[in-house]
Amino acid sequence: MLALAGAAAVAFSLPLVWWAVSGPRRSGGARNLSLTLGITDMRQAVLAHSSTDRLQPLVRALAGRARRLTPVGMVDRLDHRILLAGAPALWTVERLLAAKLVLGAIGLAFGLLRFLGSPSSGALLLTLVLVAVGYLAPELIISSRASERQKQIRLELPDTLDQITIAVEAGLGFDAAAARAARSGHGPLAQELSRMLQDVRAGMSRSEALRRLVGRTDVAELRHVVLALLQADSYGVPIAQVLRVQSGELRVKRRQQAEERAMKIPVKLVFPVVLCILPTLFIVVIGPAAIRLVRQFAGGGL
Repeated sequence: MLALAGAAAVAFSLPLVWWAVSGPRRSGGARNLSLTLGITDMRQAVLAHSSTDRLQPLVRALAGRARRLTPVGMVDRLDHRILLAGAPALWTVERLLAAKLVLGAIGLAFGLLRFLGSPSSGALLLTLVLVAVGYLAPELIISSRASERQKQIRLELPDTLDQITIAVEAGLGFDAAAARAARSGHGPLAQELSRMLQDVRAGMSRSEALRRLVGRTDVAELRHVVLALLQADSYGVPIAQVLRVQSGELRVKRRQQAEERAMKIPVKLVFPVVLCILPTLFIVVIGPAAIRLVRQFAGGGL
């Protein structure tokens, strides 16, 4: 445990060592920075920035190495997962790649220490598992967040579409109705609607903004609604009628999904009943009789 704790301390102290070595250097860029900030001491100029900004060069260097080791398709898939997760500011592609590399190296260090302490096939397998877990952990976290966000969008879509339908039938335009639904909502779907309206205000056409909305999500129901709206816009069909039909279909589909989940419950209950409830029931019902039989046979000399 002491060796593992020492290895962890060394691994986490490497960024601090890099910052301490590279911080006091002074060059023309440093002089320009000090003149711009009005600070004559380079250390004060460095400390004027946040710790996140000071670690950006290290993050970019690690991300470049991880990008060279990662296939292009995996990087694109990671970028798409970040987009589905809402593109959070703390989860950029560079930071995610750097985290994968650092956590994989930490897992390798722990595994090698365990292997050097007691060389065996189990220790080697543990090393491989730690490296794989450390390398894949950031991607699994962002994938879980993306899946949860898409689930929330799927749950919010029927009610939001009902609000837009009522507002359009009351006389509002589609953009005004979507803006009203975005203001009244607080979930990821409201955020995506606000972003879509911002694209429209920036000069993008409504059809292109709706296509980009579909590209930022992975919900089949939302894709069907957007395709229906695009077709209605192309053929001149009243949007209120299309929204009413789509809203009705979403309610029917939501009811069908609820019935499907209810039908799966008995199947899911089979394993807990067989593995947990039935053995306990057998012990309670048959246990006293078995104990009595054992006592009788033991008393009879058998």
